[in-house]
Amino acid sequence: MNDPRRVFEGAKVMLFLGDRLVILKRDNKPQISWPGYLDFPGGAREGHESPETCAIRETREEVGLRLAPSHLVLAHVRQVGGCVGWYYAAHMPAAWEQDIVFGDEGEGWLMMTPEAYAAHPRAIPHFRDILMAYLAGKGPDASG
Repeated sequence: MNDPRRVFEGAKVMLFLGDRLVILKRDNKPQISWPGYLDFPGGAREGHESPETCAIRETREEVGLRLAPSHLVLAHVRQVGGCVGWYYAAHMPAAWEQDIVFGDEGEGWLMMTPEAYAAHPRAIPHFRDILMAYLAGKGPDASG
């Protein structure tokens, strides 16, 4: 694999506020991947940004919360074919929920426990796997 910090498509954040996750409901548009599914904040890389910068920018755009690089814990690097995605966790105070300002992508947001997300039929399957591996203490890798 080429340097995954240079050739990546996007980044996601498993954003814990207290013991619950910030979850976004994806638009239900057939032209996007996983329409109507439950998503983590994050998205596509812009320009030459780093994985961390991408994750921080996307979180700010989607839910209005400002993370710092020091808040991010690398959970997983996933490569499928030529596509590389970075997955982080951030653990912030539960009180941050009152500061969420939903952006203009998706159909809404909600708070869920990790267990509820993992059991939900509309959880994106590989996100469920990444979340459960993170909670089990398995470190980041570049497997698919």
